[in-house]
Amino acid sequence: MADKDPFRESSWSTVPIRELELTIEGTPLAPILEEFRGEIARIGLERIGTRFYLSTEWGVPTGSTAIAIPFYLARPELREMQEQNAGVVEGLNKPDILRYLRHEMGHVVNYAYRLFESEEWVRQFGSITQPYLEEYRPSPFSRRYVRHLPGWYAQKHPDEDWSETFAVWMTPGFDWKAEYAGQAGALAKLEYCDRTLASLRGQDPVESAALLHEDVGELAMSVEQYYREQPKGEKAEAEFPRGLDGALRAIFDEPEPAAESEVAAKRKPASALIRKSEREMLANVFLWTGHFPEKTRILVRHLEERADQLGLGYAEDRERAATIAVTTLVTALAMNWIHGGSYGP
Repeated sequence: MADKDPFRESSWSTVPIRELELTIEGTPLAPILEEFRGEIARIGLERIGTRFYLSTEWGVPTGSTAIAIPFYLARPELREMQEQNAGVVEGLNKPDILRYLRHEMGHVVNYAYRLFESEEWVRQFGSITQPYLEEYRPSPFSRRYVRHLPGWYAQKHPDEDWSETFAVWMTPGFDWKAEYAGQAGALAKLEYCDRTLASLRGQDPVESAALLHEDVGELAMSVEQYYREQPKGEKAEAEFPRGLDGALRAIFDEPEPAAESEVAAKRKPASALIRKSEREMLANVFLWTGHFPEKTRILVRHLEERADQLGLGYAEDRERAATIAVTTLVTALAMNWIHGGSYGP
């Protein structure tokens, strides 16, 4: 029988995603999901009958008991394209994928048992009818919220606050009582979750609709079209603060007047170091500040461009110090944005 794998064709990225025949079965996702189903059974929630499917991103449609998993996790070619275009892969490895699954399961439980309607849920987390804003500015290390997904995600919306709390509670072997001792706000939410899940164990769900959103089997767009249509987060140059050139000069060296000197010969371009550090910066800045990777990428690319235009470089033995310095600069700018909505003062 002929091999019908569409990824053997050079044009796979331009054909409709629904024709790529993407499935969970037979991929590294399958055993991870089997392990996760075991976690669900151990906490007594198997009656929900949670469904898993491939879609454009992680998520649970409101009112659904089906968990969407990003399609790029189904194939190495797709994962590579995601990394090239977005800079961040949400589901780097098995522990990371399980982290996202536990969060999404929190949404499933919330909808399946309509927890958000109870007075105590609203008292602990807030009203689920609050506007859901993609842009949010978290308060890092707040004692009112748990920490699970990157970017202090619990602070985005009451529904996310609950799901993050549930994910922390669900994580096997994690001593949440010890971890959050002394953090009254977060601990109260975890204790509510503990009581609630004890009462739900083995119960049939109130809602069990497995609603799907953007199932890969229905996506007419190609992978290339998908990435072209993603928001890029571009910022006008005017929004970058004055003084960035000076900051870069403080990190890197000015061009040597004698290009033929031994020192100049060993000098490397600053822009290359910035580009080399980009991937880790995107992930870590989001993890610790909540500044979205697509925004950080625009900022990093701007610094890279300015370093090239200024002709900045660095001595080979200063690579580590320069990497730390530029990462600190980007983090400081990201924190300015989180707290004030601007990279400048």
